[in-house]
Amino acid sequence: MCFVEMPAELAAELTAHLQVVCIITSATVSTENDVYVESSLSSCSLTIRGGSMAPTLYYLPPSPPCRSILLLAKLLDLQLDLKVINILEGEQMKPEFVELNPQHCVPTMNDDGLVLWESRAILAYMTAAFGKDDSLYPKDIRVRALVDQRLMFDLGTLYQRMAEYYFPTMFMGAPFDESKKAKLSEALGWFDAILKGHNYAAADQFTIADITLLVTLSQIDAFGFDLLPYTRIKQWYRRCKNYLEPYDYEEINGSQALVLAQMLRSKIEG
Repeated sequence: MCFVEMPAELAAELTAHLQVVCIITSATVSTENDVYVESSLSSCSLTIRGGSMAPTLYYLPPSPPCRSILLLAKLLDLQLDLKVINILEGEQMKPEFVELNPQHCVPTMNDDGLVLWESRAILAYMTAAFGKDDSLYPKDIRVRALVDQRLMFDLGTLYQRMAEYYFPTMFMGAPFDESKKAKLSEALGWFDAILKGHNYAAADQFTIADITLLVTLSQIDAFGFDLLPYTRIKQWYRRCKNYLEPYDYEEINGSQALVLAQMLRSKIEG
């Protein structure tokens, strides 16, 4: 999901965290290659040296869709040229970025002239282009169909209902809508049922569907939603976090989920 599908207030408030957050995220994607980090109020970028054709990712560290791309890059051991888009200063509206992406949203990836946005499309492309095998996005047509369905379930249902429940409060100070909470509970119930019969979201192996659903679920968890009724989700959640622990899960995703959770708490208390 593109970052601009969130209310504009999110972009402005998140950018205020960039000086701290970009350094945290930069550390998560470092390798044995030399790393160059540059940060300021207007921009933050990290270039992992060692490949002249590293794909460029335009991103904002706490954005859940951006976090999913960073997790997959770590899994694939993929070098990225990271460019933070400072939305507070309107960098997303600069002519050169609008020319690149008319929807002017993040994450946006430019791989040698191929420009993609929408995080789930980027996940599929990265796996096909840079994966050592097809385990993360299986070529078996029946398994891939399930992976695609789970990706769309996250895009149109789970992530959407999380946003509908939490974002009006986070960005505009609106009271929580209990009907939206019920809708999110319903979506979590569906997800819990989906997990029956599989170790992971779409198969008995970890796939890109698990990445995007995990990022969403971890944000719901960080916001404080009660996951106790969802036994399969809790087991899957623990299994996915254990799987990604060697790939800097906490630095890339866990800590950034807490950034948004703190924003929510500040609005509630404030």
